[in-house]
This record gives sequence, structure tokens and C-alpha cells, in this order.
Amino acid sequence: MHIMILKQAIEQLKSGLAGVAEPQEVQAMIRVICEDVFNYDQVDVALRQESELPEFAQERIADIISRLQRHEPLQYIVGSARFHGHKFKVTPATLIPRPETAQLVDMIVDENTAPDLRVLDMGTGSGCIAISLARALKFPQVDALDISRDALAVARENAQALKVKVRFFESDMLAPQPDGRYDIIVSNPPYICWSERESMDRNVKDYEPGQALFVPDNDPLLFYKAIAPYAARSLEHGGRLYLEINQRFGNEIKRLLEDNGFDEVRIIEDSFGKVRFAAAVMR
Repeated sequence: MHIMILKQAIEQLKSGLAGVAEPQEVQAMIRVICEDVFNYDQVDVALRQESELPEFAQERIADIISRLQRHEPLQYIVGSARFHGHKFKVTPATLIPRPETAQLVDMIVDENTAPDLRVLDMGTGSGCIAISLARALKFPQVDALDISRDALAVARENAQALKVKVRFFESDMLAPQPDGRYDIIVSNPPYICWSERESMDRNVKDYEPGQALFVPDNDPLLFYKAIAPYAARSLEHGGRLYLEINQRFGNEIKRLLEDNGFDEVRIIEDSFGKVRFAAAVMR
């Protein structure tokens, strides 16, 4: 293998990823790859353009390019994703945390300033919501559940790495445990209809866990119909429910929550102007 310098490796990445992503996104991907392969931040990259790369680094870059060209998500390749200011381990057993979901965390933190709140995250995946809330709220008690044992193993690792206490439960959202009383319940459940799958990017539909994404076309509110009555039973009077939702079903979810005894139901847009969240207060 011929000797390669960093500048050449970056050019190789740029040309290898040209058909995979938009130029702006390619720049962001290169930053993540340089951090993963060389442990270099942007300053290191600028200063070390002429530095020679060890053979393993050249091989790693070639491997990353070929995997990205097959539309494998970069976060799975490097094994981590940034969310709410922290680095979370992710694997194909967990969804990749989205920046829009971080808005949900911000909303919860902004609206719940009391200490010692009891929080439940339903369908926790990598643990990103539960762990971010455990770090950002004032001395909360945080529980989290998921049906996937593999996802829970990742979530436990993330809680340990980010030094927070979260109690994790293996439980099906459609028949949810645990029995507890909560001040806040939050969920980002599966909500994409199978018929929407075809229009999705290959890196999502081919690699991310389908059971965490999709619901049947004939029952798009499947998970909300289980979460709403469970939350109505488990939330304290004045407790709050927060949901990430499919933009097509805002009105239906509002009606469902009202039918289950919730007040002050809000359907909220994300920073891109898309209907993305529902929030409600238990009577």
C-alpha cells in the first residue's frame, strides 16, 4: 500500500462520497470520520494535512467509503451518534437519534423545572431521551422500557458511560409495565406507515430496525392507542405526556388524547415547520 497523507485521504473521501450525500453533508461526515479514525478534531485536521497515515487508517477509510456507498449509516459504521450534546453508542439494534428528537428533550426540560420528577421513557432504544433527561432535569428518577433486549444492553452502556442512573425494563409498549406513578411520560414510538417506506432513504429503511420504525397502514395509531390509556392510569394529576408523532395524524392523536382524559393537548411543529410532537396534561 503506497504512503498516503491526510490531505489525500480527505480528497479520497470527498470523491468517494460525492454520489452518496450532498456536499455540505459530506463535509460533516468527513469531520466524524476524522474523529473516529484519527481522533482528530477540525483544528488537528487543518494542521496535519501533510502527515502520513498508518496502513490501518488507509484500510479503515477504504472500508468506510465502501460501506457508505452501500448506504450504511455512518453512525452504525463508527458506532456512535451525537445527541443533545452527548455521544451515544448506537448499533443496528437501536434507532439513530435524530436532532428533531432533541427538540422534544428541550421542550420537556423547559416546561418541567421542579426537582425530583418521576419520568418514564417508553421505547427507549439507545436510551438517548431517558439519559438526556436524567442529565438535564433536576434530580429526576428516570425509568425506561423497550421490547428489545439488544437495545436495552446498548442503553445501559450509554447510561453508564454518561454517568446517570436510569432503571431499564424489558417491556412491550403494547402491554406496558412497569406499574408506577409518574410526573412525565415520553415516547417516540414506531409511527411510520409501511406504505411510506418506499419513499424513505435507503440508509434508513435498509439498515435501521424496522420494529422501531414501522406500523401497519390499517392501524397507524397502534402504539398511541396503548400509550394513551397507560399514561392516563400512570400519570399523577397534572402530569405531562410528550410524544413524537407522524405529521399526518396530528388531529387524530389530539382526539385520542382528549378521549383518554387529557387536557391542554398541543400539536407542535419542529424547527423545520413539520408537525412532529404532541403534548398533553393529565386532568
